Amino acid sequence: MTQARTPADPSDPSLPSPPPVKNVEFKALLLLVFTALLVGASVLYLLYSRGAFETTQRLVLVADDSEGVVVGMNLTFSGFPIGRVRRIELAEDGNARILIDVPTRDAHWLRQSSVFTLVRGVVGNTNIRAYSGVLTDPPLPEGAVRQVLRGDASAEIPRVVSAAKELLENLNALAAKEGPLGASLANLHAMTEKLNGPRGALGVLTGNDADAQKLIVALDRTNQLLARLDGLVIKADGLTAKADAQVFGPQGVVPDVKAAMVQVNTLLGDTRESLKKMDAVLVEAKAVGANARVATEDLGTLRAEVEANLRKVEGLINEINRKWPFKRDTEIKLP
Repeated sequence: MTQARTPADPSDPSLPSPPPVKNVEFKALLLLVFTALLVGASVLYLLYSRGAFETTQRLVLVADDSEGVVVGMNLTFSGFPIGRVRRIELAEDGNARILIDVPTRDAHWLRQSSVFTLVRGVVGNTNIRAYSGVLTDPPLPEGAVRQVLRGDASAEIPRVVSAAKELLENLNALAAKEGPLGASLANLHAMTEKLNGPRGALGVLTGNDADAQKLIVALDRTNQLLARLDGLVIKADGLTAKADAQVFGPQGVVPDVKAAMVQVNTLLGDTRESLKKMDAVLVEAKAVGANARVATEDLGTLRAEVEANLRKVEGLINEINRKWPFKRDTEIKLP
């Protein structure tokens, strides 16, 4: 059997020493330079990620209290960070000035009409938000100072608790037995009992049994009256049918009236012909009347002449009567 070999002792002077490493100082220097470059690149990347090498626009927000605001906090617009808190300082008037650097590429979201809010949540986190309603307004200038609106959600908790307590008290007052809700439920229960009673909904509407009984009697009389009206309507329908038969039937009035109208039309035709003949007679009468008018004018002249002759004869007779002395009766009269 072979005997196991024991490891060599490095302190044994009989062993040969390892060869020396070449350029140890140079390699150590390279490692140190590489480490320094790596650290510098990390620092530069960190600064670049924080926007240390990009142009920014300064914005100053004024608040009465900067509690919860820390350096490096983001200014958000629609949920996206567009700026970073660079410094917080106390102004001479006692207000807090929050200096924010906004990158130039994101400054177009801020307008002169923009509103800035400082909201502190229930758990203590604080947010700075910007709201721009009209993006067509003029842009926010460099170094603009704006008042920030505070909104503390934790400050609203006591008010909400007080309102909830008051609401519960009001609900308890309503639900109490003597409260409005209890009275309404009692009235509803009484109404339900009346609905389930013998009068039903009629008793609920009238309010008492006496009025309900009167209403039932009135309804019965109304039904009787309606029955009588139905009989009258049936009789009226029969009379209407008889009247239709007497008026429009074969032996009714309408055929006789039609025959009479035919005779009247015939008489009117005859009358129309008689009127035409009468018109012709009137024309002839007008001609005869014209001739008679001429003859009448001639008769007037003749009458005038006769009257003149009679006057002359009368004058002659008067003259004879005046000059006839031997007659007892000296007056001569014309027949």
